Amino acid sequence: MIYLILSILISSSLFVIFKLFDTFQVNTFQAIVVNYVVAFTCGFFFYGNGITIVEVTQKPWMIGAVCLGILFISIFILMALTAQRNGLSVASVSSKMSVVVPVIFAVIVYNEKLSLLKIAGIILALLAVYLTTVKKDGASFDRKKLLFPVLLFIGSGVIDTSIKYMETTYVAEGETPIFSAAIFACAAIIGIMVITIRRDFKITGKTILGGIALGIPNFYSIVFLLKALRPDQLGDSSTVFPINNVAIVMLSTIFGILIFKEKLILKNWIGIGIAIVSIALITISAQQL
Repeated sequence: MIYLILSILISSSLFVIFKLFDTFQVNTFQAIVVNYVVAFTCGFFFYGNGITIVEVTQKPWMIGAVCLGILFISIFILMALTAQRNGLSVASVSSKMSVVVPVIFAVIVYNEKLSLLKIAGIILALLAVYLTTVKKDGASFDRKKLLFPVLLFIGSGVIDTSIKYMETTYVAEGETPIFSAAIFACAAIIGIMVITIRRDFKITGKTILGGIALGIPNFYSIVFLLKALRPDQLGDSSTVFPINNVAIVMLSTIFGILIFKEKLILKNWIGIGIAIVSIALITISAQQL
């Protein structure tokens, strides 16, 4: 349980850091690339136990790490944009209500039973994403503002599903930190390639500090989540992901209100309430199976 609690606390802080990037005018993309370099360094040098990069590339999970690296940097950019343009509550709900994606995957691939409670939870989760995105009362609403939250919702779900699959299928006991480091390394390489193509080499000290501030908690958020998914811990993803995600949604929303004075209208509060109900339904349905 301690790993799950740590994952929740650290993951919630990531949304705050993204919001601070906007406040202090930090180059978000460059900071994200620096963050992945820092996260890789944390994993490889502190937990590598003498392993070489050549040995890492020969691991059975390496191809999966490359694919996850691409997803990570793409979703991190979406997460930052959503937090900055739509607010912390929208970013957290959009990414964490994606718990429905691994649930659907488990039904299709692992033949898990899809109960009425779980179906209701999935439908309510989708509704929660929309309601928390609405920022103005009245009939008019810019549907373009749904683009980033929806993409974040889908992408985060794919990442959760992939992480659980790789962890249970290919990652051996004790390899969690180095597996995480490999994902971050792949994301960093992709980011550096993009910076090189764009010729965006003017990295400031503020950007480096922002990347360090993001990279350390980012690394440990993944490590603690993977450890929480281990069979000797809570293990069951249909339990871990719902608890993890709904707690992050609520904590991020509280941070948004207390730190950044974000204003929530009635529809936003209803959306957050529905999000909690949807997660509860999914959790209850999982316990009944």
